[in-house]
Amino acid sequence: MEIVEFEPRHAPAFKALNEAWIGKDFALEPKDREVLDDPQGQIIARGGRIFIALQDGEAIGCVALIRMADGGYEVAKMTVSERLRGAGLGRKLMARCIEAGAEDGVPRLYLETNSRLTPALSLYRATGFKALAPTETPYARADVFMERRY
Repeated sequence: MEIVEFEPRHAPAFKALNEAWIGKDFALEPKDREVLDDPQGQIIARGGRIFIALQDGEAIGCVALIRMADGGYEVAKMTVSERLRGAGLGRKLMARCIEAGAEDGVPRLYLETNSRLTPALSLYRATGFKALAPTETPYARADVFMERRY
């Protein structure tokens, strides 16, 4: 398994992986469609990054770092193929995000998630994320807000 920087050829896999996890428990929202339909324009071109986990050439996981107005990154669209969940890949993707934030000198990583996503919440807490007060968000499903400062 390797984690690589996003290339345009990864766009279909990035979209499919995210549609699978979001659609399982939640409704795809307009902001999801905007980002998933144009990751190059909505994330990369705006100073963000996307990482794709590959195994034998197949995309098995992904995560995006969306540049924020305060100079930080929002960790978004993080998922692992359902058949590989529980194998530590999410932890490896998060470690790459933390490393990328340090490389890029950002002040913090921020994320929005849902309180029903217990494994994700455990991962975020274990990697140094702390709870924040709720804030305005384009996502109806977001009810947990966290950050990790450098």
